[in-house]
Amino acid sequence: MKFPRAIALTAAAGLMTLGASGAVGAAEPIKIGVVLPYSSVYATIGNDITDAMRLAFDELGGKVAGREIVLIREDSEVKPNVGLAKAKKLVHQAGVDLLVGPVASHVAGAMAQFVNQAKIPLLIPNAGNNLLTGEQCSPYVLRTSFSNDQFVRIMGPWLKKKGYNTAFLMASDYAAGHQMMEGFKKSFVEAGGKVVGEAFPPLRTTKDYAPYLAKVKAAKPDTLFVFFAGGPAIQFVKQYDAFGLKKDIQLSGAGWLTSPLFLPAQGDAAAGFIGSLNYIPSIDTPTSKAFQTNFKAMTDRVGSEFAAQGYDTAKLIFEALKQTGGKTDDKMAFIEAMHSVKITGTRGSLRIDRKTNNIIQDMYIFETKKMGGKVGYNILDTIKAVQDAPKGCKL
Repeated sequence: MKFPRAIALTAAAGLMTLGASGAVGAAEPIKIGVVLPYSSVYATIGNDITDAMRLAFDELGGKVAGREIVLIREDSEVKPNVGLAKAKKLVHQAGVDLLVGPVASHVAGAMAQFVNQAKIPLLIPNAGNNLLTGEQCSPYVLRTSFSNDQFVRIMGPWLKKKGYNTAFLMASDYAAGHQMMEGFKKSFVEAGGKVVGEAFPPLRTTKDYAPYLAKVKAAKPDTLFVFFAGGPAIQFVKQYDAFGLKKDIQLSGAGWLTSPLFLPAQGDAAAGFIGSLNYIPSIDTPTSKAFQTNFKAMTDRVGSEFAAQGYDTAKLIFEALKQTGGKTDDKMAFIEAMHSVKITGTRGSLRIDRKTNNIIQDMYIFETKKMGGKVGYNILDTIKAVQDAPKGCKL
């Protein structure tokens, strides 16, 4: 198997010059600007998405209608002003045909306003803010990852059905944390459950979760439903285990808590969690198995849910480009193609909802457990074709 190769911005600029002189003509590359974090706390996520995109395009031949696909990277630094500046640079200086990014929702908000004005497609491979495909939707912003609601609203009725009647909610104190908890709370209460407490520890400054866990212990819920990612996920899982609540209170929540990116640091403390996610490495399908094998061979890493999203994003883009015959001048024709394609990705059947520009996908409810000497994933249930309501989106 030929592995993907990095293509520098200077190389892309050289190809652009040849195209302008007529030497390349129809062979001018398709330029995809990638605005993701390659530094700071989310660098591992940015690298996972980018590496998986390169893998997918390489597997597909790397060309559409004779045009080479070129990825041009820029570091968002997880800062809205930086992400916006990098998007503008890619569009106005590098002349990219479309953009992919970012990871964080606040960066996506800044970029979304720009692409709507510039009329260039932006495909979001991670940021989950509900508003981006809800009341603040744009024809030019398409999401290939998830909305925050997709993960959590399926868990309310599922947990209630399994006998968990009361829940305490806990998440980092920022937009995604509040959206996750509101989405779960609504579905859980509608299913007959009762929320007995809520807590929102500050995102960057919380190092000790003991005061919050003491409140959970006093409330005596059947389940503690959480959303943490990155460093906070590692810290929280270890402290929850050390606090000794596992035997009495089921830990549940958005599945990023025990992502493959965090499991090595969490160790055995991660066992016993019930979560929901759009991709689990143990999905037993030919597409997922091949992805894991090839991603491991390329990077020496397990393919995370973030890598799966990057891989599927590239496949969706490729199929849409095939439908346009490799033409990228007509942006709305490309967007229409994105609406019409349907692929079998790492996560299962995937397509973009033309009513919201959000992805329609399967969701997996899983448990983490000790298997073969290490913590792994056991899928408990699959919720097919989870789709968002428009929620104010008018496309």
